[in-house]
Amino acid sequence: MARTLGISNSYVNMLENNERSVSVPVLLRLFDAYGVDWREIADEDDAAILSSLRTAFQDPLFHEHSPDLPQLRALMSHAPDVAQSFLHLHHAYRAATDQLLVLSNAGETDLTILRASPEAVVHDFFRNNRNHFSELEDAASRFWDGGRPASDDVYGALKRRLKDRLGLRTRVVPVPDMPDTLREYDEDNREVRLSEGLDHPNRTFQLAHTIGLIEQREIIDTILSRLAIDDPAGLTRCRVELANYFAAAVLMPYDAFLKEALESKYDLAYLSLRFGVSFEQACHRATTLQREGAEGVPLFFLRIDKAGNVTKRFNSTGFHLAEYGGACPRLEVHSCFRSPGTIISQLVEMPDGGRFFVFSRTVDRPRFTRHTQDKRLVVAMGCGIEHLAAIGYAEDIRQGNPKFTEVGINCRICPRANCDQRAHNAMILNEPVDVRRRGSTRYAT
Repeated sequence: MARTLGISNSYVNMLENNERSVSVPVLLRLFDAYGVDWREIADEDDAAILSSLRTAFQDPLFHEHSPDLPQLRALMSHAPDVAQSFLHLHHAYRAATDQLLVLSNAGETDLTILRASPEAVVHDFFRNNRNHFSELEDAASRFWDGGRPASDDVYGALKRRLKDRLGLRTRVVPVPDMPDTLREYDEDNREVRLSEGLDHPNRTFQLAHTIGLIEQREIIDTILSRLAIDDPAGLTRCRVELANYFAAAVLMPYDAFLKEALESKYDLAYLSLRFGVSFEQACHRATTLQREGAEGVPLFFLRIDKAGNVTKRFNSTGFHLAEYGGACPRLEVHSCFRSPGTIISQLVEMPDGGRFFVFSRTVDRPRFTRHTQDKRLVVAMGCGIEHLAAIGYAEDIRQGNPKFTEVGINCRICPRANCDQRAHNAMILNEPVDVRRRGSTRYAT
C-alpha cells in the first residue's frame, strides 16, 4: 500500500492507527488505486455526530476530563456505536435532569410527568433538524403562483384560496360568540372562524396555518414519520408547529426574507413591517434560515412570561434553553417587562464557556375585554458572538469594551455555586455545608 500510494510504511501505520489525517492527494490516490467511489464512503452524518459529541462534552459534568478533537475523531472512527450510545445516554441524562426540575415540586401522584412532555419532544425534533424543514420550504415556494402579493393583499388572497380550492369560507366572529378561542376550523360546516380579538397580522397567519394543515397534510405526515414517538399528544403538538412553520414560510418567503434580514442586519421591527407580520412571527422565521448554501445567522428563540416560565423555544445554536423552571435571572430578558417595546441587549457566557449575544423585547397577547389582564410576554433572540457583525442590535456593544454576564440554564442545574442570584441549590452540586462561612447566598458556603 505504501508503494502504491507513494508514502512511507510508517505513514501508513499512523493512518491505520488514526494518528494522522488522510491528506486530499493521498485520498485521491486511494480512490484511483483501489477503485473506490468516494460517494460510498462519504457520510453526511459524520459532521453532525462530531458536532453533537463536542457539544455534549462541553457539559460542566466533563469539565476536567473533556476529550480533545483528535480523540473524538478516533472514537467516531474506531467505535462509532460507542459514540452513538454516549450521545443517547447524554440526551437521556439531560432529559432526566429537566424532569427532576418538575418532580422537585410535584407530589407522589404526579410521577407520570416522567414521560417527556410534548413540548420537549417538539423542541428536540426541531433542534435535531436545525429548525429547518426543506420539504415545507419547497412547498411554500410553490404556494404563490406568480409571486407573493403585496402585504395588504395577502389576507384577501388567503381567503380566496380557502374558498376556491378548499371550499371553506372565512368568518370573523365577535369575542362573546367565541370567548376562549382565537381560531376554529369547522370541517362539517366548511368554515374557518377567526376571533375579533386577533389583529390583522395574526388573522393572516391563522389562515395560512389552516391552509398548511389541510394542503400540506401529506408532507407533514412524512416529516412526522421521522419523529420516533407514538404519543398522540407529541405528534399533535408537532403537527401544529410544522403547520406554523409552513405558514411563516408562506408569509415570509425564504430568499426574500433572508435578503432583507442580511441587508437590514436583522432589524426585526423593520422585517415585521416589510412582510406584514408580527414582531414575534418575524423573530421565529429568522431562526429557520438554515438552508444549506444559503444560511442566515444561527439564532435561538425564547419566549417567557412574567413569572419566568418558558412558553416557547426554538434553537439552531449551541445555546441551552431550559424547558422547566424559568430562565436564568441574570439574563436581561426579565428587565424588558420594565421597559415595554424597548430592545435590551446583553453579552452572556454559559457555564461551558460558550459566549452569545442576546437581545429581547416585549410582545403583546390579544386582549378581549377591559377585564383582561396584561398578557405581555418577552421574546429573546440570540446568536454566537462570531456573528455579532451581522446583527445591527450589537453595534453599540461592538464599539465599546464588551463585558460578558455569566449565566446558566436555570438554578436547578447551573454549576455556578457562588452566583449571587441563586434561588435553588443545584442538584448536580453536592458540596458539604460549611457552618463557619456564609457566602453571597445561603447556598454558597
